[in-house]
Amino acid sequence: MIMLRETREKIKADPRWWCIHLMNFVDDFRRHKNVQALAAPFEQSDEKMDALLASTAEALCDEAGIAPPHWLAEVPACREPYFVGGFERLKAISIVESPLRFRIRMIFVLENFLTRV
Repeated sequence: MIMLRETREKIKADPRWWCIHLMNFVDDFRRHKNVQALAAPFEQSDEKMDALLASTAEALCDEAGIAPPHWLAEVPACREPYFVGGFERLKAISIVESPLRFRIRMIFVLENFLTRV
């Protein structure tokens, strides 16, 4: 079982591959549906990535019908909007499609952000 805290540490160590580490966590959580993967808070060190990870974890809990751990609510929103895709032409659709757990923290993604092909 891949832990969210472990995922955060991998991203911090090698930020170029953040998406791979995040999606490995997403796949593993969906497979096991074990809230223990979220039990330990991660060390917050990057506003955008911390908010993205917390929003992802909460969205996965919602999807699985599991109550998210309380510590996730303590991860703050970004001070400025963060458009994960980074493409100017996708900003408007990201604002419309972004799931609630992400919008709350000013994270904007497409609705299929947590989907793998």
